[in-house]
Amino acid sequence: MTMNKKLSYFLAIIFITPFFFCFKSDGNPNTLLEKVFDVAKTQYSKMLEKSTDLSQYPRTTTANGETKYVPISDWTGGFWPGSLWYVYEYTKDEQWRSAAEKWTASLEKNQFNTSHHDIGFMMFDSYGNGYRITKNEAYLPVLVQSAKSLITRYSPTVGAIQSWNKRKSNDGKTDWEFPVIIDNMMNLELLFFVSRYTKDPIYKDIAIKHAETTMKNHLRADYSSFHLVNYDKSTGEVLHQQTVQGFSDNSQWSRGQGWGIYGFTTVYRNTKDKRFLVTAQKMANFFLDHKNLPEDKVPFWDFNVGQAGYHPKWAFDPSKNNPVSRDASAAALTASALFELSTFSSKRLKAKYYNAAVNIINTLGGEEYLAKPGTNGNFILKNSVGHMQKNSEVNAPLVYADYYFLEALLRYKKLNAGEL
Repeated sequence: MTMNKKLSYFLAIIFITPFFFCFKSDGNPNTLLEKVFDVAKTQYSKMLEKSTDLSQYPRTTTANGETKYVPISDWTGGFWPGSLWYVYEYTKDEQWRSAAEKWTASLEKNQFNTSHHDIGFMMFDSYGNGYRITKNEAYLPVLVQSAKSLITRYSPTVGAIQSWNKRKSNDGKTDWEFPVIIDNMMNLELLFFVSRYTKDPIYKDIAIKHAETTMKNHLRADYSSFHLVNYDKSTGEVLHQQTVQGFSDNSQWSRGQGWGIYGFTTVYRNTKDKRFLVTAQKMANFFLDHKNLPEDKVPFWDFNVGQAGYHPKWAFDPSKNNPVSRDASAAALTASALFELSTFSSKRLKAKYYNAAVNIINTLGGEEYLAKPGTNGNFILKNSVGHMQKNSEVNAPLVYADYYFLEALLRYKKLNAGEL
């Protein structure tokens, strides 16, 4: 072998070996899935035993650790039946299908809800998963009406779906005339689905326009994201770029970054427009490469808590959150997004996203985050942060953390089986 051939061979080994092994380092995926879904079955069986009022949906825990419920109007209602659908998808046990169907049906009247943007969370995570898994065509008209309700909040002048009705900022100093939050990217999946089913492009066209507007006005130069953008509804002009649940207007709220990664990945899957893929990847890179991201990839609730140059407009007391809380919900939804994003990415990025997602779900499946059966209000994951500014749901379980964790695990399983 000549010197040049030896050098070429050596370089090939250097570059190929890490990629070859990057998908072989996470062990048997079934081990983690069996562990977590066993916990889910135990916890959710107890939840179902005591949750007999179908108008009250499990969301988190009270101060004394009991399950806290919310009414049908709450944005999180769809995550509970969605989680039950995931348990059924994994177990194929008819008792879980029956429970999922019952709780899904309880949300039926929300198909007419036009009061906010969260109809996608409410109805696609419940009815959408139900249709995907069972192909029950009775779910389709409900999904269509849900999409019709959602697009009533679309403004062609702004080019976006209004998230909330007119309201004041948290500090009471700003009127939000047409507020749009990064979370709204998660509702677009419903619109793409309904466009495919009805063959009516209006839903898809609105979803794409909303994503384009979000890409233009929510993202900073480094591909971090503002939580909220307020528009002039008569001109479409950007009036304010602020936060609601993050540390400061210029900081990065970790769950908001996760919503963006997930949302733009979804838009790319439905459009194959590379602008959205690049945006998802750059947002993911910001998240994964951030100097303040812990090694286990479970982020602090905000990447910039208490740092110089970041000034909160709320009564922040560092002594009340020391050490800074992690957010399991941000980690779970980001892991789920990264698994899918890896399937659309080049070899280098595929390895990066896949390995990070595996790291996250293994951490979430460990003692620090996975609840012991009979505890944690019968939720699966501990240690999420709902709304730090309001001191609400801090270091607590959240139903949507469970939902995205189960989704991430099922995507992990499908990837390893070559099904995703």
